[in-house]
Amino acid sequence: MKKNNILKISVLAILFALVITSCDDDFLDRKPLGVAAQGDLGAGGFEESAFGLYGKLRTEAGITDFSRVWFESVRSDDAAKGSTVTDAASLGNIFESFNYDAAEGWITRGNWQGHYRLIYACNDLLVAIEESGLSDEGTLINKSEALVIRAFAYFDLRRDFGEVPLILHKVVSPIDEIAPKSTIAEVDAQIIEDLTFAKEYLPMNWASYPGRATKGFAQTLLGKLYLYQQNWSAAANELAAVLSYGYVLHNDFATLFLQEGDNSSESIFEIQFLRLAGVNYSNNYWESQGVRGSGSWDLGWGFNVPTQGLVDAFEVGDPRKEATILFSGQTDGHGLMVPTSPPLAQPYWNKKAYSLPSERTAYSENKNHWANIKILRYADVLLMYAEALNESGQSSLAVDYINLVRARARGVNASVLPDIIATDQASVRNAIKQERRVEFAMEGERFYDLVRWGDAIAVLGPLGYQTKNALYPIPQYAIDQSGGVLIQNPNY
Repeated sequence: MKKNNILKISVLAILFALVITSCDDDFLDRKPLGVAAQGDLGAGGFEESAFGLYGKLRTEAGITDFSRVWFESVRSDDAAKGSTVTDAASLGNIFESFNYDAAEGWITRGNWQGHYRLIYACNDLLVAIEESGLSDEGTLINKSEALVIRAFAYFDLRRDFGEVPLILHKVVSPIDEIAPKSTIAEVDAQIIEDLTFAKEYLPMNWASYPGRATKGFAQTLLGKLYLYQQNWSAAANELAAVLSYGYVLHNDFATLFLQEGDNSSESIFEIQFLRLAGVNYSNNYWESQGVRGSGSWDLGWGFNVPTQGLVDAFEVGDPRKEATILFSGQTDGHGLMVPTSPPLAQPYWNKKAYSLPSERTAYSENKNHWANIKILRYADVLLMYAEALNESGQSSLAVDYINLVRARARGVNASVLPDIIATDQASVRNAIKQERRVEFAMEGERFYDLVRWGDAIAVLGPLGYQTKNALYPIPQYAIDQSGGVLIQNPNY
């Protein structure tokens, strides 16, 4: 289990700072951008390459940057493009209205390329370990880190594109990147193989290195894949194990997405950000979602904003509504009044991208470049486990785990969010769907949940969604580069 890391710079973040590109070019131009340089770390072995992988998680396009917002959030009914009407209007048409465009060259190509570059870096480390013949504990841990990060990248690609090339070798020249698509079953089998190995050798925690992959990360991701496969018993087995690892829900949902909530007891895996005087080790993920205003309210680009549908989805009195949605013309909850709309372009903003006014003062920076990105958290484990139990016919037991999440959300206010008491499968299924929507609002889960539940046509159809839109078309540049070896997804 990870510890609270309130306003604390972790050792890992400092090590990342040595190897990762930032906006402060003069300092880091001395080393390869986004790659661990020989001599940065003193641990020896394969530590340097392993640390470099975490940097790529943050710096490669499409994984944890602005591109992630479009694929994982804007496609849902909970989020809209945001910003101004004309800003990135073409991207809004593509992702909000499901007019997918394989030739779009910024977001789509960046998503594909970024994920494969991360995979290639993992392969480089795995090949080096294999060629070394080493099998000591440290080497096996580094191997497991590469495997779980590769699995994470393929899981993303599988959700977005479906059948994708499985490239497991070292890429030296462009021809090494050319491969036909593997079936989803084949991609899943590789993810399972990678995670099964990784969960055996990764440590339960890194006391000095928040942000490194753990056994809990590998096993949670494995359970999530099984959930997507509707392999309920396998999902339940993996997630039940994670329940015993000591994770605990953060005590206050309202502070979970502030800097004090980084690397909390709830954290399964986070992408580490770091802000120092004159140094910015982050990307544009949070900046792109900050309030688009002027002066002291110039907090970002203003993309990925809550819809009216999401605003209305919260139960009366649910504290998560105020913690998730920042309302124009109302208090921010921290002593400031948000300007009205107009002049602000949007009535609602993603409050999970918001930062404390005191933090902005401390960093002399309005745009959020310091909060971590939460990839997996314990609330997801509880609700996925509840879903696996419910679909396995154990609805009465499933309710207990839903209620744990609701209890954290309501805090000390016993008058809101009463426990779920219905125990029939259909009612519990609906309760899980509702809970996942409001618990993970604006975090990129909603679109994929609707697709895997079979609800996407009913919910997103009025917005233009068709069955084919469950998967994005393969980027045209990749098909062209392959000389026709890659075949486009159906109906595109």
